[in-house]
Amino acid sequence: MRAHKITFAALVVAAGLSLTACQNDGDAAGQTDPSSVTTASPSGGDSGSDSSDSASPEASSGGKDTSAGAGSDESGKAAKCRTDGLKITAIDNFIDGDRDGTVAVEMKNSGGQDCVIAGFAGVDLKTNEGTLSAERKGEPGDPYVLKAGKSIAFSVTYPLNETGGTGVRITGLVVTPPNETKSVTLAWPGKPSLPVTDGSGEPVRVGPIGSAGQGG
Repeated sequence: MRAHKITFAALVVAAGLSLTACQNDGDAAGQTDPSSVTTASPSGGDSGSDSSDSASPEASSGGKDTSAGAGSDESGKAAKCRTDGLKITAIDNFIDGDRDGTVAVEMKNSGGQDCVIAGFAGVDLKTNEGTLSAERKGEPGDPYVLKAGKSIAFSVTYPLNETGGTGVRITGLVVTPPNETKSVTLAWPGKPSLPVTDGSGEPVRVGPIGSAGQGG
């Protein structure tokens, strides 16, 4: 009788193990290997901008759209124009009969990438009496997207020396692009001197970016 009881108990244990194994196999069949799951990226998740930039106008069209492709920052906007990416030149723009002298300063985007420029450049005249800073004249326009290879200009006006004396001799022109700290020193292309005054005369003035026309 003892032998029959042991055999019966062994059969019960074996049956239980067999049932447990079947359940485990069933659970495994209903699970998925995590390594085989593919995570889909959102269709609109690309933070970059369209490099074609077909909607961004050139500076010559008074562009207000500052979106750009090449040369854009992390926000997808065109980066500001930097001194190292601009070729800056100055020419005499005086016309006979004008009350004041005028110099046009042109900035050409030579950096190879579109950039944004607006506001006022810093202008200082070097003279034999020291440095003279130009005063701002007019209101700044909207930001321009200055396309690679394109140019934009602004004007510098100054009083003519009609006193008959030597006046204050101008020896150089220092230009600092808007929102920059690096300057460029150019030869002064205008009349050679300013009148000596007691401070009551016309000051040297700088117009906003775009005030001397735009072009290619």
